[in-house]
Amino acid sequence: MAHPTQLGFQDAASPIMEELLHFHDHALMAVLLISMLVLYIISVLMTTKLSSTNTIDAQEIEMVWTIMPAIILIVIALPSLRILYLMDEISNPDMTIKTIGHQWYWSYEYSDFTDLNFDSYMIPTKDLEPGHFRLLEVDNRMVTSIGTAARILITAEDVLHSWAVPALGVKSDAIPGRLNQTSFLIPHPGIYYGQCSEICGANHSFMPIVVEALPVPDFLNWINTAQDA
Repeated sequence: MAHPTQLGFQDAASPIMEELLHFHDHALMAVLLISMLVLYIISVLMTTKLSSTNTIDAQEIEMVWTIMPAIILIVIALPSLRILYLMDEISNPDMTIKTIGHQWYWSYEYSDFTDLNFDSYMIPTKDLEPGHFRLLEVDNRMVTSIGTAARILITAEDVLHSWAVPALGVKSDAIPGRLNQTSFLIPHPGIYYGQCSEICGANHSFMPIVVEALPVPDFLNWINTAQDA
């Protein structure tokens, strides 16, 4: 959960988000080194009165400033492509959950279980309990179990929506008439918050997402309770 003065990303709650954080730091370091080098060159050119034909016209320097950017781009692109393939790879999921976006709430269907589906609405401010977050709490959370590879099928019933949970590194558009899919694996119990990330109408900001990860025994108890309800 982000705090008001936070400048960086939320703490990673899934392996994919950990990879994204590492890549962010990797790319930011490359940007920092390039910025320092350019600033140094500009400062030298502005403060020195000396000039040399070796810097004004030199094939070696032209080769360096042509080849170096290409190398930097390769160093950034290779880890990026690796993460893209990791995010797109969904093999042998343990559980499938279908998410449907509506104006302005979410519906969840657990395809692996019989008669397990529900709607998830934001809790109004006047009904919040102590410790709950305004505009982020819902009446029915999407519950999953830790250590389980979950596949999320995402679609919409009316207009474009976007199912996004930053701590899990998950963001996928919900498009009417089309199924998108993403996946995540949560290693630790916790509650993770997200919101619709596509402007979808007047109440766009009132479509929170809450994912609760439980140990397997607690998750199975929740399944039995939800099916009996």
